[in-house]
Amino acid sequence: MRKVCCVVMLSLFVNAAYAQHVAVVNGKAISNKEFMWFFKRNHAGNANATYSELETCLNLYIDFKLKVLDAREAGMDRDTSYLREIENYEAALRAQKRISKTSAEYSFIMNEYKEAVLMFNISEKKIWERAQNDEHQLRNFYDQHRSAYGTMSFEEARGQVIADYQRKMEEDWVTALRKRFPIKRYQDELKKLAKL
Repeated sequence: MRKVCCVVMLSLFVNAAYAQHVAVVNGKAISNKEFMWFFKRNHAGNANATYSELETCLNLYIDFKLKVLDAREAGMDRDTSYLREIENYEAALRAQKRISKTSAEYSFIMNEYKEAVLMFNISEKKIWERAQNDEHQLRNFYDQHRSAYGTMSFEEARGQVIADYQRKMEEDWVTALRKRFPIKRYQDELKKLAKL
């Protein structure tokens, strides 16, 4: 009986711990507070959102987190130029003296900046540089999707071809990351955050 009681209490504790999270990506929780802070920052401070808007935003945020995980696995978070950039940003943020280093907002800002730089760096390496510098792949992509460009030659459509090729590479990358890293969403928590 005592073991049963302990198991029930433990499961309640675990459920309560995850009840404050909208998702878990590769074992790392995305708290309601973190997600809503991100949502508000990207929606002009507006926290009033429908479930559909929150779900769309959460999917984008999960994709962002997956790219950051990929960057960390590639060791980009240990690169000296990255570390120096983070150090400089933190010094500039502290110099403003508008936000206490111990506040939750400071933590969210620093985390967002660190992760955004990692996401930018890995996107540049995996997507943008490849799309700009791989003429052979661009021409293959153009040939495979020629009907999308009408009568334009490769040279005339080059800018659009690069954009489309980048979009396709990113879709493939995110699909591979979603297969590689476990993701768990807590739809009930997301529904609690929705205003409509």
